[in-house]
Amino acid sequence: MQAQQQRIAAIQRAVPTAVAVFVPGGGGGGSGVLISKDGYALTNFHVSSPAGAYMRCGLSDGNVYDAVIVGIDPVGDLAMIRLLGRDDFPVAELADSDLLQPGEECFVVGNPFLLASNLQPTVTWGIISGVRRYQYPAGTLLEYANCIQTDASINPGNSGGPIYNAEGNLIGIVGRAGFEKRGRVNVGVGFAISINQAKNFLGYLRSGRILDHATLGATVVTGPDGGAAVSNILESSDAFRRGLRYGDEILELAGQPILTANDFKNVLGTLPKDWRVPLVYRHEGETIDTIVRLPGVHLEDELLEKMAGALPPPPPSPDAEKDPHGGEKKLPESIQENYNARKGYANYHPNLQYQKDLHAALRKAFPTVSNKQGWLITGQTPSGRAIELVIEDDLQRLTLGKTETDEPQILQLDKPSQWYESIENRSPTAILTVLQSLKRMVQVGPAEYGDTYYMGTLPFLGRLPLVDALVGTRGEVESRFLMDKNRLLGIEGIAGRDRDPAELLFLWPAGDNAAKLPEELELKFGTETDIRIKIQSWTTQASIESN
Repeated sequence: MQAQQQRIAAIQRAVPTAVAVFVPGGGGGGSGVLISKDGYALTNFHVSSPAGAYMRCGLSDGNVYDAVIVGIDPVGDLAMIRLLGRDDFPVAELADSDLLQPGEECFVVGNPFLLASNLQPTVTWGIISGVRRYQYPAGTLLEYANCIQTDASINPGNSGGPIYNAEGNLIGIVGRAGFEKRGRVNVGVGFAISINQAKNFLGYLRSGRILDHATLGATVVTGPDGGAAVSNILESSDAFRRGLRYGDEILELAGQPILTANDFKNVLGTLPKDWRVPLVYRHEGETIDTIVRLPGVHLEDELLEKMAGALPPPPPSPDAEKDPHGGEKKLPESIQENYNARKGYANYHPNLQYQKDLHAALRKAFPTVSNKQGWLITGQTPSGRAIELVIEDDLQRLTLGKTETDEPQILQLDKPSQWYESIENRSPTAILTVLQSLKRMVQVGPAEYGDTYYMGTLPFLGRLPLVDALVGTRGEVESRFLMDKNRLLGIEGIAGRDRDPAELLFLWPAGDNAAKLPEELELKFGTETDIRIKIQSWTTQASIESN
């Protein structure tokens, strides 16, 4: 009786966070789960895709809400939607799915066969049947890596819904099930995307983008005595630049032990494109501990093309259907206010807000600069040599002061083409290129900087916690502004995908006073430091003419 009461209490706690998803016009539906008080919820890509920009979502309290698409991950079969109309939605508590063990009790809440027409979801109870399962993708989409297997009944309509542990905490997003060939009836083999994988993608999903997963740029096979040995590797990959070679044994990836090729696929399949993660491998008997950048599985246009062909086309959207009384139906007003269409995005609207917020934080942290003004930064190197940086629109100059053994040294950039070359050639003048990108972002903002977007959250220098990434491209140089709690931690200047970017790290004084300037700047290429500067002053001055 005590166990039964605990089970009922856990279900009562969890059910209010489950979402019944319906495609307007009767085009299908599924399930979802709320993860924030302001209405953000997770579901499957294959649930949200037929709905297009918006859907109708019901909760167990009997209320129905308009919901807008936010971001989608077609490779990992995840989508984020946002229920509108409240800022106090019930929220599921996220567990640590890496701690799950077979035999633990769990339960699924959802909308199988769209039975929740009265908005009361179905609950099924079972156990964790297996962990760290790998389900092959359809081509390169709908890959289930490191997923959870359960015997709790999962049927069509449960897709996208929550699976909870016995305490009622969210451990995954239901996605696949094994069905009989006739009747599509559950046979006790269901799979869920782990909530830890979803956590990796939350920042990316909130960006409104269409997301890709990561690759190492290398393939592995399980050796005759176990272990994951590199069977092929791209020389253009960051892993190759960090020393990984054919035949090397991968020991850990992203902090997870790798014992077989299956382990490798399971871990890699849970990571987003463009993340940097720790890699430990054995090369010629030596254990190497490094950090690698992970490229994407697809090119952008390739991903969009595959995504478009992965599922049947959605039914005509309401804004394209003819109204019986003439004219055209439009998206509901609540959706129009929260949705912007743009290529490469599920919804560009949230991305614009993140761009605005991060730009405001940059403007607050650094000296204001306007037209015909530049920055003058003074400091000294670790050896005590004076250094001066002039950062203007048309001129960037680095001056190293005279020492007892060396004459003053002046390096400068006065052409946009030199920005690319400074990074490509691993020149100290790359610090000027990166600082010029910061000056321009502070000065004109995302709308005028160039091609700008909010990427989402990713590890800084390959380590947690995750930080925000604002990306701007001007000319041939892409700049990534990496920020934590509205403070700039670093900028990556990227001139080519097959080369190390120029990384400028910002070391701030202790405390939360955002008005203070950074204490030090450090320019790095790969694992090597090129310049380190202790800042003495950072001021705005009238522009000077180029010599």
